[in-house]
Amino acid sequence: MIEIRELTKYYGDAKAVGPLSFSIEKGQVVGLLGLNGAGKTTTLRMLASDLLPTSGTMTVDKVDLVQEPERLRPKIGYLPDRPPLYEEMGVREYLGFAAKLRGVKSSRVDKFVAEAIEQTDLGDRSSEIIGTLSHGFRQRVGIAQAIVHKPTLLLLDEPISGLDPVQIVEMRELVRSLRGEHTTVLSSHILSEISETCDQLIVIRDGEIVAAGSESELTERGSEGTQAVIVLIAGGAEADPSTRLAEATSVLEGIDGVRGVAAIDHPDLDEGTISLKVTADVEVRHAVCRALVAADIDVYGIERPRVLEDVFIELTSKGEVSS
Repeated sequence: MIEIRELTKYYGDAKAVGPLSFSIEKGQVVGLLGLNGAGKTTTLRMLASDLLPTSGTMTVDKVDLVQEPERLRPKIGYLPDRPPLYEEMGVREYLGFAAKLRGVKSSRVDKFVAEAIEQTDLGDRSSEIIGTLSHGFRQRVGIAQAIVHKPTLLLLDEPISGLDPVQIVEMRELVRSLRGEHTTVLSSHILSEISETCDQLIVIRDGEIVAAGSESELTERGSEGTQAVIVLIAGGAEADPSTRLAEATSVLEGIDGVRGVAAIDHPDLDEGTISLKVTADVEVRHAVCRALVAADIDVYGIERPRVLEDVFIELTSKGEVSS
């Protein structure tokens, strides 16, 4: 759906981005991940036809975005890092104005605005003046203006910037709800939000792609193909914790694909809870649950260690080039 080939952007002699080459399939949610200043915003601005590249090609549905921007702009929705809001306007009034700017026919504006308000859960705020809204609701209005004309390509620059924890969860669910209806590219320097929301990750450092793939693919890259999970189990009321640990270790080592099992320290564990790290050649979470339950060992939880975070830090600090 989107094809980027050898895309570069220079400001004078200073390179901001490039060369970038990647493809995005229709309906995917793709995350541009990188530290501040990595080139994420410049890349999104070029995709939005807000900024011309110095060289390279960008095609959306086989239409060249550089050569024929007027054909593609109506198909693109863009939320910059600072939402383009008119604070003196009401929410519904502003979204109607945005729809008309994007070429929505007058007879369909009210319908499209109502649908955008419903999608972004702005119904209770639709009559309010934008300037009176909290930051979280302004972000929602920003997304609403980006989708009001039903674009095929949706670009979101740091959509959770400045939100509180509750608003972050709400924004995450909102972005997820747009999956499939739009092809979405969003940028962030917050690893947890990108990994929770996106199908594919593109890691950028100094304007260049240093890795790309799904979360599991990037995790495998950093752990040499090894999957890892942390298992929390009950120590057992009748058995000594060391005995329960030995029993659990024996069960886990018997699972196909498991390379090793080791007891580890885990922060904030309740007394009597045992934490083990299981490394394996394949995904083993389901097998781990089944095996422990079958052995009458209570499972309190299964979580992944912070392997992806380690990979991100390594990639953005060393700038390796992906193969």
